[in-house]
Amino acid sequence: MTDTVLWFATRGAGIVSLIMLTGVVCLGVLTSLRWQAESWPRFLTAQLHRNVSLLAVVFLAIHIVTAVVDPYTSLRWMTAIVPFSSAYRRIWLGLGVVAFDLLLALIISSLLLPRFGVRSWRAIHLTAYLAWPIALLHVYGTGSDLGAPWMLAIDALCLAAVLGAISWRLLAAPPARGVGMGSTR
Repeated sequence: MTDTVLWFATRGAGIVSLIMLTGVVCLGVLTSLRWQAESWPRFLTAQLHRNVSLLAVVFLAIHIVTAVVDPYTSLRWMTAIVPFSSAYRRIWLGLGVVAFDLLLALIISSLLLPRFGVRSWRAIHLTAYLAWPIALLHVYGTGSDLGAPWMLAIDALCLAAVLGAISWRLLAAPPARGVGMGSTR
């Protein structure tokens, strides 16, 4: 019974993490574009980006913890940190660990922004554009619901949202110079 609960918790938290991380990437693009509307000021986009990021990290932590404590996977804590060190689905799980490690770098650099400086922080923060597709590959390789129509729809919507946001970013005029990413001015 407990194994089944852990399996559902791992799957559910993983799916929620994917959806939330998709939202984080899209909100990050909006923030980098200095997007605002009369009814939605720019500082709300930045604050929403931060808050959704924190919530995504919570669900990601639940996903990782339940996967490690689930006896079926036989994962160890080290396999959640060191990429490609698991005997269980080595490549696909390793990609998830790489995405997690990149997100960990983002979290640490954001918490220590004054010590890193905006230029270094921005360079590290750009790894989000790399972490997200790696996480999506992890979903494709380890997801037990991959063939389910509802999961295919979630994956397609997440992919379309991120590709749309990145396209918008690439086609938009560059943001004003001298204003840091995530600025509320």
